[in-house]
Amino acid sequence: MNMAFTKSFGGAQRGSKFGGGRRAFVKPVSEYDSKLLDLARVTRVTAGGKHMRFRSVVVVGNMKGKVGVGVSKGLDVQQSVQKATKLAKKNLIEVLIVNDTIPHEVHAKYGPARIMLKPQRQGRGLVAGGTVRTICLLAGIKNISSKQLGRTNNKLNNAQATIAALKKLKLKVIKNAVTPSQTNS
Repeated sequence: MNMAFTKSFGGAQRGSKFGGGRRAFVKPVSEYDSKLLDLARVTRVTAGGKHMRFRSVVVVGNMKGKVGVGVSKGLDVQQSVQKATKLAKKNLIEVLIVNDTIPHEVHAKYGPARIMLKPQRQGRGLVAGGTVRTICLLAGIKNISSKQLGRTNNKLNNAQATIAALKKLKLKVIKNAVTPSQTNS
């Protein structure tokens, strides 16, 4: 091999023909998955003119029962997404999941958005659309049926209504009733 080639690139001496000694950029692994739900361009009109910003809605979840929604604005898309992701991680809620579904039916309202969530039997899957599907998927709910009862298609309001519905979930404790076979023995 040509000595000038190895000196200029420095790769052959370290185990690779083309720059094998360089360190690759390793992105830190996060335990949360995130999904951009909505991105909107918003403007504020003042006496000095129009001020344009970006509003992003991000859903963050670990697929094991924790999910959160964050909303933020920024001067560019990347800044608004980063701020929304940080807020979503701050606003995580614990979702009650029993046998890959929710324990009972629940209704919630947020502004004009109304959401109904119903448990499903094993293997039925996510019977939900749009915003509700994304939030349930990131929360780790595998079997659920939902319906958006409100007439709005605003993803932010539907996301907030879904989070409000998941906050209402409670585990119903049923006391063991005494059966006739237990009294005879």
